[in-house]
Amino acid sequence: MRILVVTAVPAEADAVRAGASGLDVLAAGVGPAAAAVATATALAKAPNDRRYDLVISAGIGGGFQPAAPVGSLVVADRIVAADLGAETAEGFVPVTDLGFGSIAHDPPADLVRRLVAAAGGAAGTVLTVSTVTGTAERAAELAARHPGALAEAMEGFGVAEAAAAHGLPVLEVRAISNPVGPRDRAAWRIGDALAALTEAFGKLVPVLNEPEPGGTP
Repeated sequence: MRILVVTAVPAEADAVRAGASGLDVLAAGVGPAAAAVATATALAKAPNDRRYDLVISAGIGGGFQPAAPVGSLVVADRIVAADLGAETAEGFVPVTDLGFGSIAHDPPADLVRRLVAAAGGAAGTVLTVSTVTGTAERAAELAARHPGALAEAMEGFGVAEAAAAHGLPVLEVRAISNPVGPRDRAAWRIGDALAALTEAFGKLVPVLNEPEPGGTP
């Protein structure tokens, strides 16, 4: 299986490489637009005899408490663009309710289950946001709109859009560096999260390359 892993920044890319070899790892930049452009470009440039089979958005992110504590791992069973829509007097309206677009991608359910079983952590919705949550009010609003949300980050939906355009499955893997809520940089544990990401990819790659039950890799 040929896998493209897309991170936001070089430190995340280095953490993935430290955990697993044989992956193409790309630091695409911060935010869904940069992630989508870089992913789509890499997929389009792949030679015909070396096409990718799977795309993974990976990195660190914020965790909704207490379900996703700092240092834990989240594997997305749904990737959602949480702030793609419109603000109204009645509250936020997603772009789908306005009659166009899409806001979600669903990774392969069986593969998500196998990854969680191998690496630990939890499966749940990972929200893609263009503005990182910095208040308790915003965290509560997102949790109310997305009851299954475990984490937020800034690139997953962009990566998923590019993968879908090329007909490829997508995963999102996040190691939790901070709680979603009031912004407190002193409480962030970026080093611990990067170490968790390295450990996770050391466990994930064998699962990704093993035959599916009743099938082939």
